Amino acid sequence: MTNLPAGVDAVILAGGPNDGPLRDCSPAGYEALIEIGDRPMVDYVVAALAQSPSIRKLVLVGAAEICEQIHRRTVLHALPGDNPVGSVLNGVKALPGDNRVLLVAADIPLITPEAIEDFIQACANTQADFYYPIVSRTDNDRYYPDIKRTYVTLKEGVFTGGNLFLVNPRIIDHCALWAEEMVGLRKSPLGLCRKLGLGIVIKFFCRCLTIAELEQKVSSLLGVQARTVITRHPEIGVDVDKPGDLQSVTRILEGRH
Repeated sequence: MTNLPAGVDAVILAGGPNDGPLRDCSPAGYEALIEIGDRPMVDYVVAALAQSPSIRKLVLVGAAEICEQIHRRTVLHALPGDNPVGSVLNGVKALPGDNRVLLVAADIPLITPEAIEDFIQACANTQADFYYPIVSRTDNDRYYPDIKRTYVTLKEGVFTGGNLFLVNPRIIDHCALWAEEMVGLRKSPLGLCRKLGLGIVIKFFCRCLTIAELEQKVSSLLGVQARTVITRHPEIGVDVDKPGDLQSVTRILEGRH
């Protein structure tokens, strides 16, 4: 895929119940419905995608209660699965054809159309089945110094992961179990490295692991072509999963308006 089609489809994963650290901040039954200002958190994500020129079809995967609060006629709906991968599959099945799909977390309300477009266009420059964005610590601290992230040190620098991915839908079934494990380990850089083998762990501790080596290892394990995209838009990596995150993001969004 050296060139993306005229547009890509998007799936927003909004099925997570509000039963973690944020439950003391909001009575909402689902994290996606936690209010920031006068809007549910997921609505900021939907709005950014709806304003992105490269996005064609848009599917919101979530309970009926969530879907009822998103009053945009251009948004399709799908019910969540038994796990995150099941939700992805349900969302993709709601889309026609086999366009590349942008998988997006519902808890990144700082995301902007510009960040989405920049990532999609960067993906168009290389051929792959799976694209994953990373953000340097320098860029995150420059724009959002109060928001703490999980970082990994690579030879090229110190990075944090993003919360959206561009994938070829044909590989999802093949990679489902592995992807579920990776989602569970997303906050543990060492845990992720262990899944990739001893050599990766050693290089990780020596801080000489390169982006190209990670891409090659993941591609080899899954039998697909994986690519990492360095983005200058830290909004892609700022998820809301702790009370401190919610306070910081609320303050930032109030400042925008």
